[in-house]
Amino acid sequence: MLRTALRNILAHKARQIMTVLAVCLGVAFVSGTLVFADSTAEAHRAAASKSFADIAVSVTAKEPPPGAAANRPAGVLDDALARKLAGVPGVAAVRPSADGSAALNAADGTPLRVRPGANPAAGYVPGKDGKDSRYPLAEGRAPAHSGEVAVDSGTAAAGGFRIGDAITLATDGPVMTERLVGIVTTEDTRVTAGGTLALFDKATAQKLFASPGHYTGIDLSAAPGTDQFELSRRVTDVLPADRAEATTGAAQADQQAILVDTLTRGYEKIPMVFAGVSLFIGSFLIANTFTMLVARRTREIALLRAIGASRRQVARSVLLEAVLVGLVASAAGFLLGLGIASVLPDVLSTGDNTLPHGPLVIGPRSVVAALGVGVGVTVLAAWLPSRRAARVAPVEAMRTAEQPPSAARSRIRAVTGVVLLVLGAGWLISLSGAKDASEQNLQSAMLGCGLLVAALIVLAPLLAVPVIRLTGRLSGRFGITGRLARENALRDPRRTAATAATLLISTALVAGLAVIGNSTGQALDRQAAAGLGADYVIGSRTPTTGVDPAAVRRVAGTSGVRTASAVTDSTLFTGGGTEDISGVDPDAVNDVMKLDFVSGSVKDLGPGRIAVSRTLARENGVTTGGRLNARIGPGQEFKKYTVVGVYQDNPIAHDALGARSEVAKNSFVPGSVQRILVRTDGGTVSKAAEERLRTAVGNSPLLKVQDREALVDEAAGTMADLLDVMYGMLAIGTVIGALGIVNTLAMSVAERTREIGALRALGMDRAGIRRMIRLESVTVAAFGTLLGLAGGLFGAWAVGSLANGAMEQYSLALPWGTLLLVCLASLAIGAIAATVPARRAAALSPLEAVAEA
Repeated sequence: MLRTALRNILAHKARQIMTVLAVCLGVAFVSGTLVFADSTAEAHRAAASKSFADIAVSVTAKEPPPGAAANRPAGVLDDALARKLAGVPGVAAVRPSADGSAALNAADGTPLRVRPGANPAAGYVPGKDGKDSRYPLAEGRAPAHSGEVAVDSGTAAAGGFRIGDAITLATDGPVMTERLVGIVTTEDTRVTAGGTLALFDKATAQKLFASPGHYTGIDLSAAPGTDQFELSRRVTDVLPADRAEATTGAAQADQQAILVDTLTRGYEKIPMVFAGVSLFIGSFLIANTFTMLVARRTREIALLRAIGASRRQVARSVLLEAVLVGLVASAAGFLLGLGIASVLPDVLSTGDNTLPHGPLVIGPRSVVAALGVGVGVTVLAAWLPSRRAARVAPVEAMRTAEQPPSAARSRIRAVTGVVLLVLGAGWLISLSGAKDASEQNLQSAMLGCGLLVAALIVLAPLLAVPVIRLTGRLSGRFGITGRLARENALRDPRRTAATAATLLISTALVAGLAVIGNSTGQALDRQAAAGLGADYVIGSRTPTTGVDPAAVRRVAGTSGVRTASAVTDSTLFTGGGTEDISGVDPDAVNDVMKLDFVSGSVKDLGPGRIAVSRTLARENGVTTGGRLNARIGPGQEFKKYTVVGVYQDNPIAHDALGARSEVAKNSFVPGSVQRILVRTDGGTVSKAAEERLRTAVGNSPLLKVQDREALVDEAAGTMADLLDVMYGMLAIGTVIGALGIVNTLAMSVAERTREIGALRALGMDRAGIRRMIRLESVTVAAFGTLLGLAGGLFGAWAVGSLANGAMEQYSLALPWGTLLLVCLASLAIGAIAATVPARRAAALSPLEAVAEA
């Protein structure tokens, strides 16, 4: 049977290649993603280890325990402690440091790579040789006085800086302008992964990030032969136990590698999605290919049965073919995956997020996954065809090579399909009334969509006849070739349905995601500006920093500004959870926010009085005039707040409103400002007005000045990943769908050799034969596309109804352009896929074809 399997594979090489390609794509994405993940993680670890190579132990200050008197964390780390640590046995050198963060503007004035945790800043601490080994100089000199700064080479290139340039930057407060005196290199993975680095002289760094004469950390290098863990124990013995702690350099390197790996882990998800889609769709191509091969070899199988082959041997023969095909596909896919892994860092890197490069790491899990996925999917897809081959009766098979499905089997298929359809559609309809986008409901919706697609696949052979007869009227306009193409597609509904299944699945996925993405994008657009009466919003780029309160007065005094209203955002703790509260000026808020009060008024805000959103009021059972037990910010006691108004949910106002004087007093940073809402004279929005506002806030890279359009664009940007995935799945589905159509048409042409010869003998020319095959292919593609659109749109409607509960502005919006593109792409793929089979059919000699047995 092994020889038989090998002979069958060699006899049908062209068709097996299509199967290999389908499996190869999925294996390539799986193995490539795993190799990419392992290689990126190793590159992070290597870079972090190199960055901490000369650090054996780091000493840092402990945070004071809750309720203890507040001390500056750096207060214990001073020169006296550094000298004490230098005397610890095994310490070769001591290097104190003052580290923090700083955001920079590029040379053109735009913020440069501002991201939380990715903008480290530090003091340049020279050793005995006058150099800081952590930051080798590439150009210029080290900062030695206040007003001077050095940056790394990546930051200099991205920002367009040159030695001598004035650089605008901010640590946590007013903007500073420093002169660039040096450019360094660094192995800090936070920087090499797309961040920035700013270096100051020691005194300036102490002033910015600690306090004069104090540090944020002290790094120790070990003498040769000293174990860093033993050194850490010795250092711990001399530290004040309640104020400082020691950490080994190896532990720090691991922590930093984990941090950067966490920041970039999301890049692994997109290739994995492509892998899952390609394998899922490819399994239908594999099953269809083996089904056709079994049907073509019915006489051969009957002969094997007649000479003594058992059903088990026949089934094993088909599965053995699947194993061999899977092994070849796995090997090819793994090699292709290595190529994918090598280019993914460049493909997924952006100007703000640069992934590290390093040698490819081929771990055992990548190899095992490639073999397991490739062979496993192929064998599973071939299991049903193998059972079908084993059921072939010798006498029946010798009588005819084409066995129509039995009536009983058709009835079972119909009942199974209807049950799945009722379950899937009923499930989705029942969820549509929930209007709750909880994780559990979304998972239930995904299950319902899966049942719906499964029902369409099961019912496809039964739906093929009425649907193709309906759509076939268009092909009938092409005369006899169009009518023949329609009848050829209807000749074997099972094969037509199996061929169309790949396009059905990909079209359903893409159509559903396109509708949800378009509807969500429009809802985000509306939500971004909903409730906003201001023309500009000035806010922070990072959650830990705010707006300088002094900037509010400067903005208010800017030419063309009618109203500048400061907003302090904080947390409102209620008995049922935490909510967001905005502290506003009651006299100016109506000029910058569009508040729709159900009852009460914003004018009544004051000490002990708040207004709440309609959702918060419903959740806590309060109305205007009622009392809400809550506290604002940390460390405060719960007290009864009088509810002076209930307003429609407003994303700009958040969950509750309070007087800014009270919210700012009880916020996490007393007196802070998180946003400035600006109303201009006459609602003027222009580049000049934006520049004046940026100047008023000191061109701080920590702040962003956005008009309504910018807010909408920022909200719409959240859909970018979804759109990328959607179009990627469309590409995968169309490629695998094309392979399936090529396979089916090639088999169809081989089976209809005599028929095609007869048509040629009756006068049909080669062009007519080619047109007939192409129209048949387009008919099959149109059938799969139509079913996919129906399933995708229905699923999108059901899932979208859940989103309406979490996003009030959500409404179903069909992306007509995208849907039309999907239809045209599917039909084009059908026409292109028929090229080779059509040429082969047209090349047949009429006499030879008719004479062929």
